[in-house]
Amino acid sequence: MAEITLNNVRKSYGTVEAIKGVSLDIADGEFVVLVGPSGCGKSTLLRMIAGLEGITGGDILIGSRRVNDVEPAERDIAMVFQNYALYPHMTVRQNLAYGLKNRKTPPAEIERRIEAAAGTLEIAQYLDRKPRQLSGGQRQRVAMGRAIVREPAAFLFDEPLSNLDAKLRGQMRIEIKRLQRALGTTSVYVTHDQMEAMTLADRLVVVNAGRIEQVGTPLELYEKPATTFVATFIGSPSMNLLEGTDTDAGWSLSPDVPRPEGRYTLGVRPEDLHLAAAADGKPFVFQATARIDGIELVGAESLLHGKLADGTDLVFRVSGRSRSEIGETVTVGASADALHMFDANGQRLA
Repeated sequence: MAEITLNNVRKSYGTVEAIKGVSLDIADGEFVVLVGPSGCGKSTLLRMIAGLEGITGGDILIGSRRVNDVEPAERDIAMVFQNYALYPHMTVRQNLAYGLKNRKTPPAEIERRIEAAAGTLEIAQYLDRKPRQLSGGQRQRVAMGRAIVREPAAFLFDEPLSNLDAKLRGQMRIEIKRLQRALGTTSVYVTHDQMEAMTLADRLVVVNAGRIEQVGTPLELYEKPATTFVATFIGSPSMNLLEGTDTDAGWSLSPDVPRPEGRYTLGVRPEDLHLAAAADGKPFVFQATARIDGIELVGAESLLHGKLADGTDLVFRVSGRSRSEIGETVTVGASADALHMFDANGQRLA
């Protein structure tokens, strides 16, 4: 096991700078998730750690060793890809053994590691099958098994669940987290799926346009997003953002709520907006009147989509099956501790 350190890492393709000076410390045994929209640079960062992508500037350390010029096979890492990358002509056992044989690992040790990984991943009954005889979830387990048998210093996951259906993704999330806790191996996981990110991570790293927007625990990023980008990317549905000035349109704040002069952005999450006269017994300091133009019934709750007088979209949750109707006008509000304030540049103020 080992810590991973990125010091002002940069990557350019000609005149295009894809990674713009990223610094990050990942502790030994930590599970860190890089999350962000497609094209933000998260997979490039992962491939740079793996050695599959060269770096233009900065340093990458695995443990205390600088690995900028170290070949991928010599970095003591194991990578799990989204397409499984299994050899179709080999059995599961042969796939698991292949990398170890190339490293001239003794046969008895290879067998020990295969049996241990197969037991951990519950794939012992599939060892003599070929990948085409396995389901998607079983193939992904084999792909993880091939990483485990190497007993690396770190695991790197590149969107490993993106090819699975929703139900299987949920099951595999639990499997991956259980496995990482049991092994205690430093892990870096890339995804654009915030549900995966929130449920798997010890710490989240939100990447945007080649830069790190914010690093913290999932709860820290959810409760105190540092920027409007993080506020809208973390959470589903995303946080409502309302552009404010000294004279707000379509909504109102109590005079005693501090706000900056000029333009600002007010944020409030859908679950913090309430139809009642007060939110959990706390008085409203924010109120808005919206015309409902969409209702989503999602089991134990309903999501209501509305528009304010100035055309701004507003989403809020209600428990159970909503009795509201399309076209109805409703007033919603939020208490002071539910509000998020950002400056004109999208940086958090409070």
